[in-house]
Amino acid sequence: MKVNIYIYIFVMALVTYLIRMIPLTLIKKKVKNQFICSFLYYVPYATLAAMTFPAILYSTSSPYSAILGFLIAVLLAYKGKSLILVACSACLAVFICEIILVTFGLI
Repeated sequence: MKVNIYIYIFVMALVTYLIRMIPLTLIKKKVKNQFICSFLYYVPYATLAAMTFPAILYSTSSPYSAILGFLIAVLLAYKGKSLILVACSACLAVFICEIILVTFGLI
């Protein structure tokens, strides 16, 4: 069965276009509902968290080192440290944890 790939590309483009254009055409005035505004405000953060968290857990050899790096990053971010310090500290914690786990043969 030979399939024309251009049909797939066209359908994907149409669906993507409709998803973005339908809200723009249906909502003509500014949204004043406080609940909807707060919901739309947090959508990017929730989406980023939903995409990032599984990648954190499966990016290392062991889930223990991934959880340790995640906890270090959350703790430092909660204390208001810079992004570079948070990222480097989490990476260093994962690296040290992986070395310890490999040294003792736990991986």
